[in-house]
Amino acid sequence: MAMTLTEKILARAAGRRDCVPGENIWVDVDVLMTHDVCGPGTIGVFKKHFGKDATVWDRDKVVIIPDHYIFTADVMANRNVDVLRQFAAEQNIKYFYDVGTPRYKGVCHIALPEEGHTRPGEVLLGTDSHTCTAGAFGEFATGVGNTDAGFVMGSGKLWLKAPPTMRFVFHGQLPPYLMAKDLILAVIGDIGCDGATYSAMEFDGDGVYALNIEERMTLCNMAIEAGGKNGIIAPDHITLQYVNARNAGRRKYQVMRSDPDAKFASERVYDVTKLEPVVAKPHSPDNRAAVSQVKGTKLDRAYIGSCTGGKMTDFRAAAEILCGKSVRIDTFVVPATSDIAAGLKTERLNGRTLEEVFLNAGAKIGEPSCAACLGGPMDTFGRLNAPISCISTTNRNYPGRMGHKEAQVFLASPMTVAASAVNGVITDPRDCLA
Repeated sequence: MAMTLTEKILARAAGRRDCVPGENIWVDVDVLMTHDVCGPGTIGVFKKHFGKDATVWDRDKVVIIPDHYIFTADVMANRNVDVLRQFAAEQNIKYFYDVGTPRYKGVCHIALPEEGHTRPGEVLLGTDSHTCTAGAFGEFATGVGNTDAGFVMGSGKLWLKAPPTMRFVFHGQLPPYLMAKDLILAVIGDIGCDGATYSAMEFDGDGVYALNIEERMTLCNMAIEAGGKNGIIAPDHITLQYVNARNAGRRKYQVMRSDPDAKFASERVYDVTKLEPVVAKPHSPDNRAAVSQVKGTKLDRAYIGSCTGGKMTDFRAAAEILCGKSVRIDTFVVPATSDIAAGLKTERLNGRTLEEVFLNAGAKIGEPSCAACLGGPMDTFGRLNAPISCISTTNRNYPGRMGHKEAQVFLASPMTVAASAVNGVITDPRDCLA
């Protein structure tokens, strides 16, 4: 029978020839990821149900990445990392990226592909809703709760319901003033935060395949903001080149694509050349407005970072805007991973490193981590500790998400955030690129 990409992957993982949306199936998990926020709870579930002396089902398939509340004096946050350290040592976990060591990485969703844990055709589960980022590599990647993760940790299996697939097709070459963040905010604005509830969101079209792998990750990253079970993009030569250069353990994988006659629950088609820069106004990712509609809105802070906006592509775009200029509001720059932080020190623009571009513009640069994206302890870098207005490259703007419950957060692309930082008000990046 004809199947979508997501259905094919789940059928393979279930050892079946086919898979139908709505069907409940047992799947074999290829990679389980957890971090410092949910890791201790997952470990607790695992030990409670499998025994305090139990061993994980496959130590080479468990990846532990502390990333959320790292650079803080908060005792409980530090204790969470200690729990991960103890467990990793006890279980002899091969892929533990501990803070304070040369192995430390930063944001799990960017660290996973950098360290070769994302492969086409696989099932990747993580105790974080933005695990769907990895769908950019042609795999089924989704977030699960601590209970499910604890079960997977001991068994390597999970009972899943196969989702229907919604297809989003983008045509055209992205204009220089748009980024993938604009595309996904446009989609979420169209269908709402519950528009893709428990559905796979498959992204397709020449407009998608013209994007680099980091921009594709941004598309898949925010599938969860539309209620999606997973975001996914079929692999092409760009995907395979990235994966083959990293592939931890040199594991074999299977490239899959939707059948030409596969049945999709719905399809939306976009011409990217006709889109314009977008923001999501407080307090929801689907509260969409064109930047041109809200330009001039006063801001107190700008934030460029997170799994959605802290990659090299994001910083290159922001640096193009900020080079030779000065910011008018507090601007925080947070690389997603240690590799990206190193890239800021070496990659140059007009004779200066990207790090120098940001510092010369008056921005503050933090250590690679999630930092203020999830608020965190009061001493978290960039956290909104007052009821101020911030424009951010992060993925959520619910009340309290970045700290203070009365803070106002506008979501936008790195270019829009950088342009707004220069003027101190929401600014259309087209005004800075002209």
